[in-house]
Amino acid sequence: MNLSDLFKSEENLQLEKKTLVFLRWIAIIGQLIAISTVYFVFKFEFPALYCSLIIFLGAITNLYLYFWFKKNELTSLESTFFLFYDLFQLSFLLFLTGGIKNPFVIFLIVPSIVSSTLLTLKNTFTLALATILFLILITFYHFPLPHPGNLHFHVPNYYLYSVPMAVVIALVFLSYFNARFGLESRKRSAALKELELVLAKEQELESIGLQAAAAVHSLGTPLSTITVIARELKKETFKNPQYSKDIDLLLSQAKRCSEILKKISNAQIEDDKFISEVTMQNLLIEISRSFEEISEKKIILNLDNAKKKILIDRSVEITYGIRNFVGNAVKFSKSKVMINLDCDSKHVKITISDDGPGFPEDVSKKIGQPYIATTSKDLGSKAGLGLGTFIGKTLLERKKANLNFSNLEKKEGAIVTIIWKNSDIII
Repeated sequence: MNLSDLFKSEENLQLEKKTLVFLRWIAIIGQLIAISTVYFVFKFEFPALYCSLIIFLGAITNLYLYFWFKKNELTSLESTFFLFYDLFQLSFLLFLTGGIKNPFVIFLIVPSIVSSTLLTLKNTFTLALATILFLILITFYHFPLPHPGNLHFHVPNYYLYSVPMAVVIALVFLSYFNARFGLESRKRSAALKELELVLAKEQELESIGLQAAAAVHSLGTPLSTITVIARELKKETFKNPQYSKDIDLLLSQAKRCSEILKKISNAQIEDDKFISEVTMQNLLIEISRSFEEISEKKIILNLDNAKKKILIDRSVEITYGIRNFVGNAVKFSKSKVMINLDCDSKHVKITISDDGPGFPEDVSKKIGQPYIATTSKDLGSKAGLGLGTFIGKTLLERKKANLNFSNLEKKEGAIVTIIWKNSDIII
């Protein structure tokens, strides 16, 4: 990941109010302890009253943020405003207490570090520039910090001016590191949310199917009872055309309801097959046929190396995971996709390969991570190596599968290998 990637991935980020309030209280209390110790214990002479006033104003802004700021989450811009105020406050304190000679100058980088982790890179860049500007100002313009008694500490100018350089280097390094770390954390969190959404939808569909089955079962008996009674009534009233016509209507409507329930029941049986036992051979046949119907590319399915039937639980995780990787192979292939099923005394192995460009070298070690970026021109705009692959890999690993990603010889295609121990997959 480079700097441009960080800018491209910016989001409308927000910072929890209580987090910022807590961090600012730590800074305010720390500043108060520092000036009190230096003034009362070490007897340094500096404008302590003005310093106390500045800290007091910081406390007032934090009380405002906590009690009167109605939002529970601050936008990136709002958070930047408060962090900029903290940066200005600390710079002013340093201006009154020796400037660059004050060892607490290192804390100037804290607002930028907080921003780089939790806010957008644009705002972090703004705070970093402001930090450098304030650092330059307090280097050349500041109140001296008189030492108690006749104690004096002198350092060469070149050493003194190297301090802001070190602070700037630390600022750039830590801001970039935290920005990258925060970005990866947010992407992984988003990917996990997408995974949870997929599973929730599948569970919802399963729940609807179960409700339909319960309705069919519950309504079947009353309809049968209605039909039997109506037929008996028809026998008793066959001489009365008026009643007989009404009973015929009742019987026809009952029959119609029964046919509807029968259709639902048949559909439910098919749905039950989806979540019940199935052979791995049939599952691969169904998946390959589903892609053959929507793609002109040739899908070659080889089941010859799996002589015996491999009976498994047809779970959402396995079905979705395999479909994901077959779909990626179809998407990136030139003309054909090969699916091989192997089974021996210890393992069940599925190999999915294609004749496409293969996995780019810059992502080969990152496959399975969310939101992978690649510089490969062969892939063009075909997305699919990021979130979808992450979800598919995670789902299969939940079912104890081991996955391996590689390229064919001469990089003429990609290979995805999915392996289970027999004891983990066969029922």
